[in-house]
Amino acid sequence: MGNSKFILEEATIDSIHEAMKQGNVTSKQLVEMYLQRIEEHDEKLNSIVMTNPKAIEEAEKLDKQYRETNKMVGPLHGIPVVVKDQADTVGMPTTFGSIAFKDYEGNKDATIITKLKKAGAIILAKTALPDFATSWFGFSSVSGETKNPYDITRDPGASSSGTGAAIAANLGAVGIGTDCGGSIRVPSSFCNLFGMRVTTGMISREGLSPLVNFQDTPGPMTRSVKDSAILIDVLSGYDVNDPMTGTALYKTTNYTNNLLEDSLKGARIGVLRQAFSTDAESEPVNDTVNKAIEKMAAAGATIIDPVSIPNLDEYLEKTSLYTTQSKKDFNDFIKSKNVSVSNVNEIYDNKQYHEELDLFEAIVTEAPENPEKEPNYYMKRFSQELFRKEIVNVFGKYQLDAIVFPDVKVLPPVQDEIPNMDYTVLTFPTNTIIASQSSLPAISMPAGFTDDGIPVGIELLGKPYDDGKLLSLAYSYEKHTSFRKPPAMFK
Repeated sequence: MGNSKFILEEATIDSIHEAMKQGNVTSKQLVEMYLQRIEEHDEKLNSIVMTNPKAIEEAEKLDKQYRETNKMVGPLHGIPVVVKDQADTVGMPTTFGSIAFKDYEGNKDATIITKLKKAGAIILAKTALPDFATSWFGFSSVSGETKNPYDITRDPGASSSGTGAAIAANLGAVGIGTDCGGSIRVPSSFCNLFGMRVTTGMISREGLSPLVNFQDTPGPMTRSVKDSAILIDVLSGYDVNDPMTGTALYKTTNYTNNLLEDSLKGARIGVLRQAFSTDAESEPVNDTVNKAIEKMAAAGATIIDPVSIPNLDEYLEKTSLYTTQSKKDFNDFIKSKNVSVSNVNEIYDNKQYHEELDLFEAIVTEAPENPEKEPNYYMKRFSQELFRKEIVNVFGKYQLDAIVFPDVKVLPPVQDEIPNMDYTVLTFPTNTIIASQSSLPAISMPAGFTDDGIPVGIELLGKPYDDGKLLSLAYSYEKHTSFRKPPAMFK
């Protein structure tokens, strides 16, 4: 199956396409190899909800077209993509992580699925997520518990838990997650991947379930920065069905063509020490991130250490809308689908959710039916705008290209810490909410490993619409560090 000259492990879009051109692999062979890896390895990880029954057939059509025309249909020709099971996908069930939706099948592809297919991608599989993306941890009423491929006693991060584990373990070429509070970047951090949250609205959310609708965005989770850039170039753009995608009109260049290996040279990177914890349990994270920052300096970056965001903790509290907005967004979404339940209270009353999802329970029991009637609602919304301006002023004050900090202040939790309530969603020490609650772009990058082999992630935060610059800085970082390594137990 495939040619011995082609190496599947850590394959990139470029390496796959080059192998196709050389006749060393076909799309069909590629799909078969990934399906074989899923069969061999996913029993340990529980990252895949379902595979696409037509994946091989779709690959054969692409191979035939390539043989006949010697042209690829698009930048993702024949590339097997795993997609978080949060996007409507014709021909496959979409559960949104909830057993209440286990029999639901949409009749129209989500916009991102349409764009992936048009670019030549094959939807290889749908990946696990906690019910309606309501957790940092990999527990789902549909698929159970997802494991971290670097240490299966640890959590892979969520809510894009399945995509993170699958791409880290080479069960697909590239992956798609979604990010509301950090649901791309937390699992990317825990699973040694590059994962990007674009400026909110750069990529359409049409056909995806919401958590906080004005914070949500899909995005890439990949083993290389260039693969992320290619995916964003494919997925970004205005969508009449998602008014927030007016943001995409600010995109003026092709990100993939503007990745510069020396972009760190002369770049001004501010270190947000407020986002580092002084607790003993954070020492391995801090040590690893500090060494990664030293690598940035060695690559020519000017490190401004420290910088600070005024009233950061106060802003993070004021701008948190998960137990204010999400219930209305859930109910509006459920009403739009042909399913047996009519609102989120029914799901709660029927106990059709995973018992570890404390945020889901809080949303149902604490959030208002109509948040706009809450006295502090518009102040919270306005606080997000003030927060964004406060951060942008830090960029101006220090003339920064990016702000850097750990994605998460602690290592991936050992899985029995979660049932013991050592961590809850709203108290989990993640820094990813900084970008989410200010609608700014951010990218998680591998920072290296602790002495016992646990991955740590480092985050670059950018100014509004600076997605391309972040990708280029990350590309330079990748070329000067090479921290991405596959998990030993899944080689």
